[in-house]
Amino acid sequence: MTTPSSKAGTKGVPRATRERQVLAAATEEFGRRGYEATTVAAVAARVGVTKPLLHHYFGGKQDLYLACLNPVGDRLLRAIRTAMTEPAPAARPTALRVLHALFTALDGQREAWFVLYDATLPPDSDAARRATYYRRAIDDLAATGTADLLRTTGSGDPLDADALAYAWRGLCTALVRWWVSHPDQSPDAMTQRCARLFEAGRAVLAPGDGTA
Repeated sequence: MTTPSSKAGTKGVPRATRERQVLAAATEEFGRRGYEATTVAAVAARVGVTKPLLHHYFGGKQDLYLACLNPVGDRLLRAIRTAMTEPAPAARPTALRVLHALFTALDGQREAWFVLYDATLPPDSDAARRATYYRRAIDDLAATGTADLLRTTGSGDPLDADALAYAWRGLCTALVRWWVSHPDQSPDAMTQRCARLFEAGRAVLAPGDGTA
């Protein structure tokens, strides 16, 4: 039996190029439909390859999901860590630096956020365990950031910090979901929009000045 060359592709397309096409299509499918509803056959059809060839390249559905998840998780963690440790310009607080890093890391592949935060992963699977690893790592960074923010206001209540970290995760997911439906919005535009929204929220929540 002849083993396909590691450089062989389909229809004259090099294998490395075809693999990138498969991963891009699979990331979008998993992000939009969720793990449970995504099929290897649908991904293969989108790329124009056969299901057996896709299995040869990546293995089964879980292996394909992990091939999509790992670069996404690594990219997001690296971006967020860098944003949290770089010097803070006076005009851009940490929260906005993190959001800008997140938007930049996802630009061109916005559905990738929902590959990481997929509620349909099979329990106790390698896919679920790997996604949990990345989620916890991101949550740990969020917990550090929210605790630091609260300390600047004089609050040291750990439950306050936990609640704020929980709210932050939901906010990021909501913003990315909105961003997916507004493809014309660049990472810079999204960061500027968030700055305006934060400023509006601060104005609404600020104590009154006591005047009638």
